[in-house]
Amino acid sequence: MEHQLKEFTLEHKEGSFKNTNGINIYYQCWLPKEEVKAVLLIVHGLAEHCGRYMNLVNYYVPRGYAVYGHDHQGHGRSGGDRLMVKTFDDFTNALSIFHKMVTGWHRDKPVFLVGHSMGGLISAHYLLENQSAFKGAIISSPAFKPPISRLTMIIERTVGRILSKLTPKAGVWKVDPSGVSRDQDVVLDYINDPLVYHGKLTARLAAELDRMRRHVLQEAYRITLPIMIVQAGDDSLVDSEGAQIFYDKVGSEIKTLNMYPGLYHEVFNEPEKDMVFEDVETWLKQQ
Repeated sequence: MEHQLKEFTLEHKEGSFKNTNGINIYYQCWLPKEEVKAVLLIVHGLAEHCGRYMNLVNYYVPRGYAVYGHDHQGHGRSGGDRLMVKTFDDFTNALSIFHKMVTGWHRDKPVFLVGHSMGGLISAHYLLENQSAFKGAIISSPAFKPPISRLTMIIERTVGRILSKLTPKAGVWKVDPSGVSRDQDVVLDYINDPLVYHGKLTARLAAELDRMRRHVLQEAYRITLPIMIVQAGDDSLVDSEGAQIFYDKVGSEIKTLNMYPGLYHEVFNEPEKDMVFEDVETWLKQQ
């Protein structure tokens, strides 16, 4: 299937594969008609899907980048109970399978991991054991610190652990669409998107997110590849301080943190998105 993109043409492909749990995982990609100079592998955030990154596709594909993404287990067009996993490794195991597929299709091209929000946490966890396979990583508004007080965090962590064991599918929290972007069209599209899950995060996934946040920040010094972090300055869905904490702990010699004052959580879907894309493109060229 082909789509017209501004003055450029691109090729769109989609397919699926089985993860280690035997669950069907959906993926898609957008390829430039000209020579591919690098690959961007998207790891999307909580409750959404990889099809919400068309702004990124529209910017980078005409510039020679191939863009790939898959829907996590329990998300979008992929199978599995919504926002539910047995362990956090359900995410990284599927990413590993897809990553190997992508590198097989582009054996001689540099690959950059692009993780947003929960996808930033998934990406960081994956990099701990697989960073040598990437030229670099871009982490967007990562979910390293929830936007709540320390006391509330301790209480929720304790309650979450109990619920995760007793009633793992119990709903505990859901994304507030108003915090996604200052662009009301983006918010309305998010609300009306049938592939976005508008129910609550399960207790099991909440507990796994909390566990993995602490693990990744403890081990972040082991991440040494070039890394760029782009963080919304007015983020109500994650605490922007988490990006700074991660930046400080990462062991990379080449690392950049761009904080964008006033922007909401999805910096790739904000009115200033082209500024963010230009900053990322400059960094990509440097690598």
